[in-house]
Amino acid sequence: MKHLPKHLRPHWRYLAVGLEGWPDADIDRRAFQRNLWFAAQNLLGDAGSADADLTVYNFEFEDGEGEALVRVRRGHTDQARAALACIDEVHGNPVGVFVRGISGTVRGCEEKYLGCRREVSGERSVVFADAKRPAVVRGGMLDVQVDSAFVGATELDFE
Repeated sequence: MKHLPKHLRPHWRYLAVGLEGWPDADIDRRAFQRNLWFAAQNLLGDAGSADADLTVYNFEFEDGEGEALVRVRRGHTDQARAALACIDEVHGNPVGVFVRGISGTVRGCEEKYLGCRREVSGERSVVFADAKRPAVVRGGMLDVQVDSAFVGATELDFE
C-alpha cells in the first residue's frame, strides 16, 4: 500500500501539558487519557472530539507533579486547550492541568517546554493548626499533611 502524498496527510500540533496534584496522588497515562477523551466529548461533542483526535503521547507523573505531551490535529488547538481546562480530577485525585506551550513537532515540544519541572525539595516538619505535621516542600509551596489529606500553603503562611 502506498503512502499518502504529503498534502493529504494529517497535520498535527503537540501540546506540552503540566500537571499538579497532591503528593500522594496516583495518576497514570491511561486514566489521564480517558479523562481527556471524556472532557473533549462532553465539551465538543462526538464529532468535534473525533475531529480534534486528542492523544496522549508521553506521560510522567510522580510526587504530585508531572507532564504530558498531547497530540491534536492542526486547527483544533483551541478546542484541545479548552478540553484540557475541563479536567479537574483524574482517577479521583484532584489535579491542576495547564498548557505550557504548543509546537509543530514532538522534538521541538520536548526541547522547549518539557523537562522544566520544579525540583521536589523534600520533606520537613511544620507547625500547622497547633500541631507538628509533615509537609512536602516544592519551591515556595508546602503541602501539609492533615490526617489523610493535604492542605496547600506557602512559606508566607508560616512566617
